[in-house]
Amino acid sequence: MIKFCRILILVLFVAACQEETPPPAAPTESTEASARVPLIPYTVKAYHAHDVLSFTEGLTYYQDKLYESTGSPQDMPELKSVLGELDLKSGKINVRAELDRNKYFGEGITFFQNKVYQLTYQTQTGFIYDASSFRQIKTFKYQNAEGWGMTTDSVNLIMSDGSSNLTYWNPENLQVVKTLAVTENGSLLSRLNELEFIRGYIYANVWTTHEVVKIDPSTGKVVGKFDFNSIDAEVHAKYPQALEMNGLAYNPTTNRLMVTGKLWPTVYEIEAGF
Repeated sequence: MIKFCRILILVLFVAACQEETPPPAAPTESTEASARVPLIPYTVKAYHAHDVLSFTEGLTYYQDKLYESTGSPQDMPELKSVLGELDLKSGKINVRAELDRNKYFGEGITFFQNKVYQLTYQTQTGFIYDASSFRQIKTFKYQNAEGWGMTTDSVNLIMSDGSSNLTYWNPENLQVVKTLAVTENGSLLSRLNELEFIRGYIYANVWTTHEVVKIDPSTGKVVGKFDFNSIDAEVHAKYPQALEMNGLAYNPTTNRLMVTGKLWPTVYEIEAGF
């Protein structure tokens, strides 16, 4: 009887301890999401010249030529808002269009159906040029408070404005088609800047960081990212006056990505699995 009581007490004690022990914590949405956002490995394959007086705002390939657009901060009177082909040997831009820096601050660019589209920073004004002659065809207005980066998915124009939203425009009438909210780890990701459309995904430089995120346009979710911290550190060691990374251009002929930034002395040619 005594032995039975002791066994009963022991069983009750073990059961009570099991009830008091909290179950293992379930994975949070954040940790689950983190596992789905891998870093994209890359290799630097070549180094090219870039003018340290180019305040890079847009970078893109068109017909195997690399084009750059620049901005002109008021506190840097020596800088200009220009657009033209970038010579990778000299780092200089063959200027094909220039904005009045007293009125406009040049931003992102993209080419679509033999036209060049260019944004400006805070004037809610865009410019359209003929892609061959760079003759200005027209100007247009948009509702976004600011214009930052620009790309195309071959159907729509896509722009960033420094928020977590990407705005899709119909290139024919420049009307808004939709707005895509971008999230990383379940949270909105703001400061989206320079854009590039590569093999069905949108790649975006996140302003003031050394990261470039890969965005699934069907969901807005970040599904991968580049960490260019080592490149950023190398640039600033070489030229301390360099500012933020802000230039992405995909070359479909070589399947490589060109990466540069504001006042950077170098354009990096990157090979990766896009």
